Amino acid sequence: MTDPITCPDCAGSGTERLAGLRLACRFCAGRGWVGGAHEPAERAPRPPEGPPPVWEDPRWRDPLVTAAFPCRRCLGAGTVTSVDRERGALGTAACACREDGAG
Repeated sequence: MTDPITCPDCAGSGTERLAGLRLACRFCAGRGWVGGAHEPAERAPRPPEGPPPVWEDPRWRDPLVTAAFPCRRCLGAGTVTSVDRERGALGTAACACREDGAG
């Protein structure tokens, strides 16, 4: 953490102008200063985009669901397909439940 200083983005005004509107500065959150407990570099990372993986859904704790689907990742199919958005490709691999001999 650093000592409080005047916000370099808004020069201490705490506001930004956008098409005639006055909005709170995004860097200092409208305070006009940064530092101390309000250091932008100390902020927690953003949560991941999108929902959590399907196998972490709390509905998997339901006994009827767990009886119907022996594996949360492949739903009993034995293979898992993954999407690589950067390359624009699909990849398929054997599920860990088949490799362990559990399914």
